[in-house]
Amino acid sequence: MATITSRKEDYSKWYNELVIKADMAENSGVRGCMVIKPYGFAIWEKMQRQLDQMFKDTGHENAYFPLFIPKSYLSKEADHVEGFAKECAVVTHYRLKNSENGNGVIVDPEAKLEEELIVRPTSETIIWNTYKNWVKSYRDLPILINQWANVVRWEMRTRLFLRTSEFLWQEGHTAHANEKEAIEEAERMLEVYADFVENFMGVPVIKGVKSPSERFAGAIETYCIEAMMQDGKALQAGTSHFLGQNFAKAFDVKYQSKEGKQEFVWATSWGVSTRLIGALIMSHSDDNGLVLPPNIAPIQVVIIPIHRTDEQLDAISKIAKDLKIELNKLGISVKFDNRTEYKPGWKFNEYELKGVPVRVTIGPKDLENNQVEIARRDTLEKSLVNIEGLSVYITELLQEIQNSIFKKAKERMNSLITPVDTYEDFKKVLDEKGGFVSAHWDGSIEVEEKIKAETKATIRCIPFDAVEENGVCIYSGNPSKKRVLFARAY
Repeated sequence: MATITSRKEDYSKWYNELVIKADMAENSGVRGCMVIKPYGFAIWEKMQRQLDQMFKDTGHENAYFPLFIPKSYLSKEADHVEGFAKECAVVTHYRLKNSENGNGVIVDPEAKLEEELIVRPTSETIIWNTYKNWVKSYRDLPILINQWANVVRWEMRTRLFLRTSEFLWQEGHTAHANEKEAIEEAERMLEVYADFVENFMGVPVIKGVKSPSERFAGAIETYCIEAMMQDGKALQAGTSHFLGQNFAKAFDVKYQSKEGKQEFVWATSWGVSTRLIGALIMSHSDDNGLVLPPNIAPIQVVIIPIHRTDEQLDAISKIAKDLKIELNKLGISVKFDNRTEYKPGWKFNEYELKGVPVRVTIGPKDLENNQVEIARRDTLEKSLVNIEGLSVYITELLQEIQNSIFKKAKERMNSLITPVDTYEDFKKVLDEKGGFVSAHWDGSIEVEEKIKAETKATIRCIPFDAVEENGVCIYSGNPSKKRVLFARAY
């Protein structure tokens, strides 16, 4: 029976053990990279399917762009290259050869690339170089493109799903005829992300904008959704960027307006990654394993038979298979685990560890009484339910579990938002309570950097719903009109 370290004992160890023991991912032979195992990838696939449909519902199309980016492209947008320079993996040669003494291989000096290639950390530059060929007239706009891809950012300290050198994500890149349309697109996609994270993942978020120093490299404005994990650390769940005309000017992407003038286009980009799986784990799971919201769980219902004879298993199997067919017709994913090499207790532990929302147990006595035992993963509560109307009961229970998981996470997040008015209180809350600290800031990058250096807390976002109020910056004492949210973060 799998056991994991408790969250109170060591939250980081709990997380790492859970990812591995729940069979979601493991470290690979390549430093900083992970192998996403079938169960973890099934969660990503479900996220991907839902998001992909939401993107298409808002008019976007999928495309694919190269993994490699010429170094000169990255250098065309000054803020962009500065923001990513330290994280880039660079290809300099295209061939290896055996060493003269036979001890392994070396780079062939004659196979040096004419221009070094960057393994994409993000695709703005290669995409905007492409858009130059796609855009000639206002009739060609808007361009609403998304791609599902992998990216590489050379990380020194890695953690499964949360921060790896290679990760999976989607990145949207759009081109527009005017500023207003581009800003509306960036804001619309942030709402799509918030809808997905809250209503499918069950993770409450705070919507806002990043401070200038925390913006995406090359963006004029970065919109964000910030989530709060159980240990009081924040996690950026998604970002959407208004890029202005920066990339259009860098790559000379112009269109002819209705009036016949040559104008630079306006741009956005937006993305979420497999880091969302880390957010999912840390938002809901407990010391027994994963707790998955039904809307995102690969297996929503598992049926486990309890029997001693083949005759009993046959009788239980008939009920189980009928129930599976009924639930499948309702769009509910069901696994009937009738393997005889594992005992029921082992199966209970396995599916509890993997966070399956509803477990249905059927034994001979249950058949006699025309009932089954239902266990819900989020509360571990059990109840006996009549077989008649069971599919309706389970459908309603899954929705109740989804709502309950979100409500619990929302209440926890709200309890971890603490307003402070002094720097001493600020540091005390960070050290003793954690969570979001709502405080006045004077808007200066210098103060922001000093607070970060002294406390390791960053401005996670300036909330959209922040109310104007007269105050003073907790660090400098200078006037401030709004509170921002600080936190230590993943």
